[in-house]
Amino acid sequence: MRMNVSAEPDAAGLRPLSARSVVLSLLLGAHPPELPVKDLVRLVEPFGVGGSTLRAALSRMVSAGDLRRTDAVYGLSERLLARQRRQDDAVRPGTRAWDGDWEMVVITATGRGPAERADLRARLSGLRLAELREGVWLRPANLDRVLPDAVREAALTYTARPDQPARELVGRLWPLDPWAATARALLTRAAQARRPAERLTAYAASVRHLVTDPVLPAALLPPDWPGEALRAAYTDYRRELARSMGVGGDDADGDRPGRS
Repeated sequence: MRMNVSAEPDAAGLRPLSARSVVLSLLLGAHPPELPVKDLVRLVEPFGVGGSTLRAALSRMVSAGDLRRTDAVYGLSERLLARQRRQDDAVRPGTRAWDGDWEMVVITATGRGPAERADLRARLSGLRLAELREGVWLRPANLDRVLPDAVREAALTYTARPDQPARELVGRLWPLDPWAATARALLTRAAQARRPAERLTAYAASVRHLVTDPVLPAALLPPDWPGEALRAAYTDYRRELARSMGVGGDDADGDRPGRS
């Protein structure tokens, strides 16, 4: 059966930094997500990006629709604002107490092309639902969120109580051990990183990994689940980065997200 969370390509899911990835990492962590070019020149220098390389990258990113420019200020496009919201939700997921109920979404729409089907699958995965079989998606009902209209128009939704023990069903739906192993590897790499570029690389991979956390109730997680530790480490780094940028990094000065 297809597993619903992909393992990272290496032990920690690290990708080399480019000028584009540095700019996006800085803006995705900023609230509001916009910076004057003079500040960007200052901020990217510790990551090994020079001024001419930065300006060339900014021009390409505007042309590609990644950024919008107003005078000398660059900000995220609408598409990347949606990505920022997903990352923010990954760092501070809204949860509620779990009483044993499960969400179930059954796809009923027909006649959709491959692109529409792929888009719907991406939406469902982004909502942290997992596919039990073709067209049947479910998860423990512990998330405090409403399904978007695009999903409701294509599916019927139910509240269910599966006969199979919840821990066994979770084991069928999510590869929790590989996810945890990657999270621990990322925590180690981030703790050992010393140069700014190494730290940014580790924490950029961390937030990508957090987006794939199923955010399960504590009762269904293995012992020593590293999800909260990875969130806490990334939140601390984002605060630190925001201070160096002189902008609002997030609203994470309140309580960190807990498990229900």
